[in-house]
Amino acid sequence: MERFQKLYQQGTVEVFEIWADTETGIQYVFHRNGSAAGLTPLLDQEGRPVRMPEYRPGTPA
Repeated sequence: MERFQKLYQQGTVEVFEIWADTETGIQYVFHRNGSAAGLTPLLDQEGRPVRMPEYRPGTPA
């Protein structure tokens, strides 16, 4: 099993992707536009990382 799993992709030149860490369940957003790119965790309204809904600590996502 790969550690990171792509959940969503939009665009070809300007790309948005959602990735999940299968060990922690935390989701990340990746954005690329030309040669610039960035990756950051998705955060909820309280500033906590968003986890995959089915994730339980100690089990693979």
